[in-house]
Amino acid sequence: MLATEGLWFSYQDAPTLKGLTLDFSRYPVTGLVGANGCGKSTLFMNLSGILRPQQGAVMWQGKPLDYSKRGLLALRQQVTTVFQDPDQQIFYTDIDSDIAFALRNIGVPEAEIARRVDDALTLVDAQAFRHQPIQSLSHGQKKRVAIAGALVLQARYLLLDEPTAGLDPAGRAQMAAIIGRIAAQGNHVVISSHDIDLIYEICDAVYVLRRGELLAQGTPGDVFTRKAQIEEAGLTQPWLVKLHTELGMPLCKSEAEFYARMRAQQVKEAS
Repeated sequence: MLATEGLWFSYQDAPTLKGLTLDFSRYPVTGLVGANGCGKSTLFMNLSGILRPQQGAVMWQGKPLDYSKRGLLALRQQVTTVFQDPDQQIFYTDIDSDIAFALRNIGVPEAEIARRVDDALTLVDAQAFRHQPIQSLSHGQKKRVAIAGALVLQARYLLLDEPTAGLDPAGRAQMAAIIGRIAAQGNHVVISSHDIDLIYEICDAVYVLRRGELLAQGTPGDVFTRKAQIEEAGLTQPWLVKLHTELGMPLCKSEAEFYARMRAQQVKEAS
């Protein structure tokens, strides 16, 4: 279980997170949204033990987080973060060595390392460029390598910071599919993103932050249909939700579902 209870965090006496009680274990994919400066990045750093709250707690396995060296090592093998800029996490010039680095650091046998690296590269659709030098990869390919580097630890929680930033439409769709596959394996994914359409489509639950406080929570369909509240958070509604709230069209979870329902409606009207 990864959660927070009454968590407060301040930089030089300026509160950034204000009494947050959140549970990231209830759903496979949880979205975290809010305008710039709402505290999303600070919350991620608290969840991974990089920062320590002044009040309240990060809860791990039902207990307050252990900030000893041993406790943090255990946490970071189960809760891993993939940053917005993959170059912050990639250090080697070849992909296999970079992904295997953390496993070699904790003494995993080489045969097991090879198996995990191969599985992770397959999961993120990276086998086709596996043997290319990292400096030749695109931004999107580097993001997938960074995610593979987190997956080899077999962490139960993956924290993704802006996973679709800088991606073209094809790369964005591929990233959404990768996140779905990760969750389907029984893992928990927490996504911090300004890509509201992505959050709406792939998340099972959403937390909305405003100036460090929890403004709203619930399913994407419930949260994003509250137009006034979303605007209060400095956000806009996903386009599928806008069609519903502004034009009275069916509330659909994905673009594919929307077009399927429109085609079905046209067939019905024509018959």
